[in-house]
Amino acid sequence: MPLPENLEPIAAWEAIRTELRSKLGESAYAIWIAPLEVRAFEGTMLLLAAPQETRAWVAKRFGRTLESCARAVLGVDVQVAVEGAGGGQREPAADVDNPVESLNPRYSFDQFIIGDSNRLAHAAALVAAELPGQAYNPLFLHAPPGLGKTHLLHAIGNYVFAFGGSTRVRYTTIESFTNHFISALNTRSLERFKHSYRDVDVLLIDDVQFLASKAKTEEEFFHTFNAVYENGRQLVLTCDRLPSALVSVEERLRERFEAGLVADIKPPDFSTRVAILRKRAMLDRVPITDQSILEAIAERVTDNVRSLEGALIRVVAYQSLTGRALDLELTRTVLDTMYPLRGRPSLTVGQIQAIVASHYNLAVSELVSGNRAARIAWPRQVAIYLARELTGTPLQTIGEAFGGRNHATVLHACKRVADRIAADQDAEVELEELKSELTAG
Repeated sequence: MPLPENLEPIAAWEAIRTELRSKLGESAYAIWIAPLEVRAFEGTMLLLAAPQETRAWVAKRFGRTLESCARAVLGVDVQVAVEGAGGGQREPAADVDNPVESLNPRYSFDQFIIGDSNRLAHAAALVAAELPGQAYNPLFLHAPPGLGKTHLLHAIGNYVFAFGGSTRVRYTTIESFTNHFISALNTRSLERFKHSYRDVDVLLIDDVQFLASKAKTEEEFFHTFNAVYENGRQLVLTCDRLPSALVSVEERLRERFEAGLVADIKPPDFSTRVAILRKRAMLDRVPITDQSILEAIAERVTDNVRSLEGALIRVVAYQSLTGRALDLELTRTVLDTMYPLRGRPSLTVGQIQAIVASHYNLAVSELVSGNRAARIAWPRQVAIYLARELTGTPLQTIGEAFGGRNHATVLHACKRVADRIAADQDAEVELEELKSELTAG
């Protein structure tokens, strides 16, 4: 897909720099990325200029990051090349393969937004960082992609580096572990490989689901796991599924994964999604004064944190590239392209009020009144919850439809319903029946 014809290189590069700063942290950004300048877009090639003495290093060390950030902002398949400030030889961007994975300094406990969906995982990770090997060992974090597993893994490592004194920590992915193992076999350096993973106090391992179908790696990983665990050292693993679902991994490993604490992370609820966006905007120094912008993104993007932050980045990039005001209208324009409303345009708040009122033998006038009697309060909360979940109506508009209530009251009602259906199966069944009635046909 070609770049837009009206793309302004300087504005595009500024948007890409914002994303790079958030990915790399201030220190790495200031040293290596800030000196870069945009030369031109040639077809689908972003051409950057770097100081001659750092050109090759920047291309090799930060190449894939440069390309992924450019693609995230522009939404097209961009390649990046880096040349010296005076022109001359170009370096295609391609990171050096390095068996030692580095920790992302931005992934800290302070930057992790806590909600009901991740509270247990966060608390367990913090204990593992504060008291390595003394509780929750191994700690197994599982969730679908994009919900914060890797963030917590890096947060543990960063915490240990900052406060653990001489405590030794190592972070790796299964892919890197495999590549390092194969390299050690080929270079006859297996003993050095073993020491590099087994002689640490905290071993952090990402994406263990990729152990499947790697027989030799799995055998080596089994012995590494045992060596670390039996010496009382901390193991933390992440996976996109439960240990019992790793059917291609040997049973003896699945049993070891289940021997400690298995903590899951679920998709964030609405209020947590808004908090995540607010934190990201603050970190990226994005001046968002209208809360409805964040709420519009949080309403539309519900699957994972990565998609949520990606939507915010796209909105900000679109504003930077077009020069339009960063407002709710622009936000909806971008969201309609990325996350169009799916099959709900015909359902209105009024229809939901009528059906819910009838279900509970109430008049709609009672539902929208100020009466707080229990027989009315619960149906009102249910109707508000369904209006938010089944329509694209802004929170403020929903509140106005229920007697002029504000968006904070709408959020409170939604939380009350979410909490009750989580604890009361009858309430959950009742809500699903109402949903089916509202969405039928």
